Amino acid sequence: MNKILSLRKVEKQFDNFHLGPLDLDIKRGSILGLIGENGAGKSTSIRLILSNIEEKEGEIYIFGKKKKDLTENERKKIAFVFDDLYLPQDMNLREVEKFHKLYFESLWDSNKFWKLVDEFELPDDKDLKYLSRGMQMKTSLILALSHNADLLILDEATSGLDPIARDDILDLLLGFIQDENKSILISSHILSDLEKIADDIAFIHKGELIFVENREDLKEKYGIATLTKDEIESLDNKAIIGMRKHSFGTECLIERDLVPEGLDMDKAKIEDIMVFMIKERYNESLDI
Repeated sequence: MNKILSLRKVEKQFDNFHLGPLDLDIKRGSILGLIGENGAGKSTSIRLILSNIEEKEGEIYIFGKKKKDLTENERKKIAFVFDDLYLPQDMNLREVEKFHKLYFESLWDSNKFWKLVDEFELPDDKDLKYLSRGMQMKTSLILALSHNADLLILDEATSGLDPIARDDILDLLLGFIQDENKSILISSHILSDLEKIADDIAFIHKGELIFVENREDLKEKYGIATLTKDEIESLDNKAIIGMRKHSFGTECLIERDLVPEGLDMDKAKIEDIMVFMIKERYNESLDI
């Protein structure tokens, strides 16, 4: 069973927003990065997977079974980390660990929990409310990694963290998938993080799945070039995905296979691809 998570024609309708249809697969031993602007449908997709809301159409399969058919133990093999630590703030790590040990029973790994606590130098006797945001997010991730989960889901878990804390968390995620039976779904506005760790990228815009592509294939598929008006007119229209004008020319996102060899261009970053596909004319205020 190579796919740990599959969405098949999944849709959800709200009063003024429609998500889907979504067709997504996450392979075992891989990381899928979910990108899109605010309100695109990333968090809604995650809430559907976690059964916080129910899909209108389609099916979600986890561990090869329909989501609704998962046993309680199988559901405990799904871990999640959100952009905040949703635990009583007057608890300390010793109390938090006891609570999780009772809930997860045989799945809980106390040795792993305390090893990670020591590794990140987290205080075990301070109330959670006295921990910094970085410490709280590390705590949330350590909890997720300590109950032998096979699927780890993160929704904006690194937002607002300093680069050192983010780097620590990315290292933990890469360590998690060294076990090729485990996989990660991560949504993030910090696209440079996904550049470092994601195997595949899924791009959602206004509820529509624009593409699901291998990260390295994306870099090879698209390029950034600054072109004159004559150069633009000489190219196949289908080759230019989007443009933004500057005083010294027009910067273009280009599909490499559709232009002549030798055209001078740089590799496109994930952020470039997302911005150009959303708006042909770059808007400095675009919230990504």
